[in-house]
Amino acid sequence: MRVLVVEDDPGIAASLVLGLERAGYRARSVDTGREALAADPEPDVVLLDLGLPDLDGVEVCRRLRSRSRAAIIVVTARGEEADRVAALDEGADDYLVKPFGLAELLARIRAVLRRVQPSDSELLRHGPLAVDLRTRKVTVGGREVALTPKEFDILECLAADPGRVVTRQEVLERAWDAHWYGPTKVLDVHIAALRRKLGVPGLVETVYGRGFRLGAPDPGQHPDAGAR
Repeated sequence: MRVLVVEDDPGIAASLVLGLERAGYRARSVDTGREALAADPEPDVVLLDLGLPDLDGVEVCRRLRSRSRAAIIVVTARGEEADRVAALDEGADDYLVKPFGLAELLARIRAVLRRVQPSDSELLRHGPLAVDLRTRKVTVGGREVALTPKEFDILECLAADPGRVVTRQEVLERAWDAHWYGPTKVLDVHIAALRRKLGVPGLVETVYGRGFRLGAPDPGQHPDAGAR
């Protein structure tokens, strides 16, 4: 994880960089807003002071958020409610008032990263398929696929354990209701729609007499195969 410290006090900046590096982050510092906006490569986390010599930190926050997905944590001596509201409204993910301890800062960084970046347990992958459980976003070969809530629930059920046969009743109970007793034909309609939207032959397999599973798609039939 790359952390950019935007701080014009050299002593504070050096202390933060040292503490972050000891915690396992790759950290560096800049002392102006313009340097922060020009940072390359783009950091994963920005620790942003508001009292910068060239640009107001809130304006830097606004510009960063307009073009970056980095987590932004304001670290500043300005603790007034108006400053907090302004920074958070412009896209800051958290706000920490100086002085603070390194342990608290590291905990804030971990908490923000959990919110803005899916962990391995929140992102299910199988071949070209990626299922983000946190955002309920599905992509196939980088192409986003729009699913209905029920289609997503079915896919999540299958993607949780690729290759395992999930029975029809298990899918119905997990995607509809724990005590489903209605007709199972409704499931076939949703499975057909799911296959059509994913567009990858062999990805969602029917195991006759048992249920469904995520299989090994034929890479030659993948819709993006010719582009790679």
